[in-house]
Amino acid sequence: MKQLLQHLRTGEIEVAEVPSPIPGPGEVLIRNRCSLISAGTERMLVEFSQANLVSKARRQPEKVRQVLDKMKTDGVVPTLEAVFRKLDQPLPLGYCSAGEILEVGANVHDFKPGDRVASNGSHAEFVCVPRNLCARIPLGVSYEDASFTVLASIALQGVRLAQPTLGETFMVFGMGLLGLLSTQILTAHGCRVLAVDLRPDRLELARAFKAVPIDISAGIDPIQAAADLTEGRGVDGVLITASARDDQIVHQSARACRKRGRIVLVGVVDLNLRRSDFYEKELSFQVSCSYGPGRYDPAYEQGGHDYPFGFVRWTEARNFHAVLEAMAAGRIVPGRLITDAFPLHEAGRAYRKISEDSSGLGVLLTYDAGAEYSNRVSFPGISLPGKSTNAEGVGVIGAGNFAFSILLPHLAKSGAVLQTVADFNPSAARQAANKFGFRNACTDYRDLLSDSGVGTVFILSGHSSHARLVLESLEAGKNVFVEKPLAISRGDLDRIAELIARRTGARERPLLMVGFNRRFSPHITVMTDLLRGRTGPLCLNMTVNAGYIPRGHWTQDPILGGGRIIGEGCHFIDLLAFLTGSRVEAVSSFRVGPGTECSDDKTSILLKFSDGSIGTVNYFANGARSYPKETLEVFGEGRILRMENFRITRGWGFRGFSRFRTRRQEKGHREEISAFLNAAASGQSEPISFPELYNSSLAAIMAVEAADTEAVKSLEVPGFKTD
Repeated sequence: MKQLLQHLRTGEIEVAEVPSPIPGPGEVLIRNRCSLISAGTERMLVEFSQANLVSKARRQPEKVRQVLDKMKTDGVVPTLEAVFRKLDQPLPLGYCSAGEILEVGANVHDFKPGDRVASNGSHAEFVCVPRNLCARIPLGVSYEDASFTVLASIALQGVRLAQPTLGETFMVFGMGLLGLLSTQILTAHGCRVLAVDLRPDRLELARAFKAVPIDISAGIDPIQAAADLTEGRGVDGVLITASARDDQIVHQSARACRKRGRIVLVGVVDLNLRRSDFYEKELSFQVSCSYGPGRYDPAYEQGGHDYPFGFVRWTEARNFHAVLEAMAAGRIVPGRLITDAFPLHEAGRAYRKISEDSSGLGVLLTYDAGAEYSNRVSFPGISLPGKSTNAEGVGVIGAGNFAFSILLPHLAKSGAVLQTVADFNPSAARQAANKFGFRNACTDYRDLLSDSGVGTVFILSGHSSHARLVLESLEAGKNVFVEKPLAISRGDLDRIAELIARRTGARERPLLMVGFNRRFSPHITVMTDLLRGRTGPLCLNMTVNAGYIPRGHWTQDPILGGGRIIGEGCHFIDLLAFLTGSRVEAVSSFRVGPGTECSDDKTSILLKFSDGSIGTVNYFANGARSYPKETLEVFGEGRILRMENFRITRGWGFRGFSRFRTRRQEKGHREEISAFLNAAASGQSEPISFPELYNSSLAAIMAVEAADTEAVKSLEVPGFKTD
């Protein structure tokens, strides 16, 4: 299918051929018939992408501070590489579309194939959208009008926050699409509207919607106009739907309001609020959040969990329904705002229209009703030097940030035949295939598992899918590399162990490896060489300055990510077990007490190893970003080793060794991939035995249980062989 993508680094707008999406649970698959370009938001994104790096940095000072902190810990070159990787990933454009449902996913009962719906789908021939971000289009409302639903809901949410009542007077700053839609909605509420803009043609449209135009290009003072038209009292409220890089509009809004008036910001302006403006009149000011309640709540948007009607009357979906019903009744007339329509393949012309032609307002993209649906795109021209076309290929499931930034670059340099990359995000799958040289991109991982040309699978998807995909891949006879964690629950871990046990002794048993990369780092290799021949136990201390992640992030979710100890802490448990050369026998752990946003990521874990060694993993998310993220100390036999951030390792008490340094962080990703692929090609055993994988994974799960119960947890030894 064709999808519109914006390249942030170059500013290029591309109509790309990508695999069609497939609906997941709670989603619907829609064939788009029409979509609206959000002139304000999308023009800002295009302008940002076309700016040079200095201009991009000036517009995002908070991102610049994050980059500077990363430079202090990771070094200049890795940080710049990460920045450019981020800019190289194209973004799907658009969020206002209308079309017909082709298929519904599991747990969707309120829609059916053939339904005409409006959604926040992107500019693409086919889109998958969660059920709570769709609304059925009433009879008599065209696809063209329905494509305004999301933008009209943004306007409606701003109006709801302003709480207009019959007979009040409102001022609307900015007569773009949002302003003109807000004007119609306020008029439908029985309010008088003062429409403020620089454009006479836009003001004529506002006049057609029964607003009083205030043309500031003609020198009319909006503050004085508000006073004149309200007998000196001032307007009851103001909606700011404009985009500006100064605070003048907010200042004028406050001056135009009556005492205890309401100001709602729907657009984007600077907020250097002047205290006197608000203090003297006791004004209220609020920023509207997009479509309404439910926005940015994963449980509502992705999970499909609705809010109780009696407690949250207007949600995103209910706002969608409200504006569509208003369109059907003629109270909102989007057709008056349409100025242009272009077929998708002429999207470049459409964006030039909104960027360069001041007459462009409601610009639509239209789609071929007969577009072919295919969840796979092939790149037959790819031929990488030095790669055998007869070799068993590699498939990758998941093309997220970690895959793009770490694993795929190393995999592309490994010499493996890159066969297929699968991701539910069509543009991510296509970008990974293009950038790293895969022959195919698809959105259904099952195509990859059924492909006889794929012998090895790398699972780089979300944590909650790891165990299921490991089981399916092993059952399909594929060698499996899965990023940590292997599993986020004891039940899933044991199911994998049972499958491995059943296949023990099989002549061609597939390999299984978990991405415990740190044990493969050159720094850890140096440490193990220095510790070789020791006779006494070790005392190890791993300090992880993990960094703040908000509680609502998926990594903190025990269902999606397993929590940060299971999701990432397993790395460090495995590392200490590897250095001791023995298994974890017992775990105890404690979290910080009440009073923090999240306590799970501020945990101290104590490990007892079978060789008598002890280790501590201090996983703390409340430190400074500029401090090294990972510090390892090893004490034993009168000697000490200290490794900082996988860039420098120091030793005390070692003859002939004091320091080992690398130019950049070396966390062992390249080495682990090489070891795994070599084992798969040669038929050797796994670089990490399954009992080790099981032990480290179980220890992380038990560490969470130990913190929950404040009890010491003993770990049993898996009762099977792996040879």
